[in-house]
This record gives sequence, C-alpha cells and structure tokens, in this order.
Amino acid sequence: MAEQTFVLAGGCFWCLDAAYRQLRGVSEVLSCYTGGSTPHPTYEQVCTGRTGHAEAVAVTFDDAVIPARVILDAFFTMHDPTQLNRQGHDVGTQYRSAMFPADAAQRAEFEGAALRAAEWWPGEIVTTIEPLGEITPAEEAHQDFFAKNPTQGYCLAVAVPKVNKVRAAFADYLR
Repeated sequence: MAEQTFVLAGGCFWCLDAAYRQLRGVSEVLSCYTGGSTPHPTYEQVCTGRTGHAEAVAVTFDDAVIPARVILDAFFTMHDPTQLNRQGHDVGTQYRSAMFPADAAQRAEFEGAALRAAEWWPGEIVTTIEPLGEITPAEEAHQDFFAKNPTQGYCLAVAVPKVNKVRAAFADYLR
C-alpha cells in the first residue's frame, strides 16, 4: 500500500504532533481542525467548542517502514481514550478522542485498533469514529509546535510525558 494518511484527534494537537514526529516512516504531521460545521475555522473559533471541530493531526506515513497498526497503537498510547471530551486539563469537544477514516478500509483498521486498546486501558474506550469531512490546516504557529517551543510550560508538563510514553513503547520505530 505504501504511503497513507490517518486523521486522528486525541486532545491538544501539539502533543500528538510531537509524538508522531519521533517515529521513523512518518513523513508528515499536519496539525488541523476537522469534524465540525464551521468552514475554515480558526484556532480561536475551535477553542470556543462551538464549531464542532476537533484539534487533530493528519499523519502521513509509509506503511512499508512503520505498519498502520503501530501508528494506531501509538495513538492509543499517547492519549487517554477513556476521557470523554477532554485530555487532562484540556476540556471540551475540541479535545475529544476521535478517528476520521478516509474509507471503509481505514474504518476497519480504526475499529480494530480501538478493540486492541480496550484490552490494555481500564475503563470504557470513548473514542469516536466519525466521517472524515473537510480538513482545515491549523495556523503555522501550531505546526511542529513542540520543536519550536521546547521550553514552553505546556510542552514540558503535558507533551514531554506523552512523547516519552511513545518513545518507550515504540523504541523499534524511533528515528
């Protein structure tokens, strides 16, 4: 199959972006907004929770280098899929755990990943699988945010532990 893209939401996109950039075979991570009804929303609009959008990442990877299963298992490792409409102190539907399949094959992969995650997470997995609608790229300041702001408080307190979890769990796939 070679290169494909998964659109995933699991809290603040800065964390997912930072963690996926650690993995070999990931060629692009785009922080974006999807799943809502407002055309071309801004960060400020999405933060209100009234657009219906989630902060998400579009992860493009070469599945000959890193299997789709690893991309999805990393997703369920880097965020808590048992928290409804939140991740830690980030609260609102814009921080929901969601997967946005591009087609029926991706939907099946996503469903399988959620079932695997249910085996290791205590509590109910609340991750939704939603239709992939329009994707609006986040503003440039949000792209590769962690690399641009490594000493920022949120990055140190929230992103670093998530990156470290992925690095430990998927060491065979690190850059």
